[in-house]
Amino acid sequence: ILGSKSLKNFCITWIMVCIALCVILLCQLLLRNQDQNTVIERSNNSLDMIEMSGFICGYISCVFYLGSRFPQLYKNFRRRSTEGTSYLLFALAMMGNCTYGLSLVLKMPATESFQALYFLHHLPWLIGSFGVLFLDIFVTVQFILYRQHKEGQSGLVALEVEPLLVNEETA
Repeated sequence: ILGSKSLKNFCITWIMVCIALCVILLCQLLLRNQDQNTVIERSNNSLDMIEMSGFICGYISCVFYLGSRFPQLYKNFRRRSTEGTSYLLFALAMMGNCTYGLSLVLKMPATESFQALYFLHHLPWLIGSFGVLFLDIFVTVQFILYRQHKEGQSGLVALEVEPLLVNEETA
């Protein structure tokens, strides 16, 4: 019960932080649109508030996205089973993360001077997509390992449950 209460408090806090970030970003966008008449020159390397907020959100998303796989991996490992877990969900997520990560890589600018900046700007999303793809490979391995283990056990269970005297009443 303590774990569920702290999880509930964490979720409420996280929702409040997300709402606050959305309000701040919306205010920044509105202020940016009002200040279009006064153009402030800035260097290409500097980040404004909206870009920095985007990076922060990207890295927070990356942490939660990567963290989303560890509870399932641990639960499967502890139970030595993937029963009740949909492999199709993980297979489709793997395909989505692979194509998303590849789209970021294939969209990389041709000139070397822009590649480093592009890579840096897209790093949280690259880590998120390819990192979760890597973790989903471990989930796939668990499905393979525990399926074989389950098949071996199910034969034993069937023998134990099957009655010893079959059709003895008719004889």
